[in-house]
Amino acid sequence: MKAPSILIVDDEPDNFDVIETLLNEGDWDLYYAANGREGIAFLEILPPDLVLLDVMMPGMDGIEVCQTIKANVRWQAIPVIAITALTAKEDLARCLAAGADDFISKPVNRYELRARIQSLLRIKYQYDRLQTLFGLREDMVKMIVHDLRNPLTGVLANLELLDTMKSLNTDLAWGLIDRAHSSAQMLQGLIDDLLTISSIESGKIRLNRTEVDLCALIHAVLGNFEAIAAQKNQVLVSHFSLDSEYKISGDFTTIRRLLDNLLSNAIKFSPNNSEIVVNVEWLEAGNSKIQVIDSGAGIPEALQQKIFEKYEVGTPMPDISQIGLGLAFCKMVAEAHGGNICVKNNQPRGSIFELTLPA
Repeated sequence: MKAPSILIVDDEPDNFDVIETLLNEGDWDLYYAANGREGIAFLEILPPDLVLLDVMMPGMDGIEVCQTIKANVRWQAIPVIAITALTAKEDLARCLAAGADDFISKPVNRYELRARIQSLLRIKYQYDRLQTLFGLREDMVKMIVHDLRNPLTGVLANLELLDTMKSLNTDLAWGLIDRAHSSAQMLQGLIDDLLTISSIESGKIRLNRTEVDLCALIHAVLGNFEAIAAQKNQVLVSHFSLDSEYKISGDFTTIRRLLDNLLSNAIKFSPNNSEIVVNVEWLEAGNSKIQVIDSGAGIPEALQQKIFEKYEVGTPMPDISQIGLGLAFCKMVAEAHGGNICVKNNQPRGSIFELTLPA
């Protein structure tokens, strides 16, 4: 983590030396400006994390410098500590009215100075984190709107074509209906993921637990994706028996959506003419292990934990939508059931997503 930078604006070089001595052995970088105009010029080049500002300077005094800093939207969040020999409450009130976040009276005390700097730097760090999160949220909203628009456009386009055909019962009409239905399901899936993630994060999700026949469920999911995989000449292979009594207590809908996400990702990120394998294994105490194995680009080890966080993606792929919500959804659902999910390397190429669910 980069050391915080502190700009000291003071017309007396000796004062800088004093502050430098008081702040020695601290994990921060100190910079010096000999007057108010130099201080403003420094902010234009390299905005610091905090400003220590002498109030009584010739020319552009500290009050005017502070007002200039706080009037600029790029610098408003930079904490300013006014350092002054003034003691009258009216003078201190003027410093605060000008936008100073704190003040220290001369002579400066070492422990007070360091404590006030650390306090304001903590606030600045929290502000910067919030700004980063707001930026991520804005990017996420844009990506979600883009992803929702695509299937919706497909639904509307196919419905408009059907409207021109009216009651014609042709193969083309039924094909359009199937595509519109598929697009609508994609749209519903994205919305369901968002709502489920929101519910889990707020602690309001209630799992509607029933007895789930795991192999029958996986078989149904595979059947739904066969046509999609066939478009890329991919083969879906299952290693389990439908006669097996693999039953767990879980929420059928969210587990189904979890499996949909894993298989959809495997198809999306695997090359044409490849094989996607689904294994089911019964563990001790009735727990189950499900593996979805692909031969795609794989996920670097450094990202194998991060991809389960919201808005994180593994290997960016051209022309493939990646908003980083699907795997976050999978992790939340697995953990809500008392299970877990992880990813491993598939040799020589690809990934193995491994889901463990308790009985």
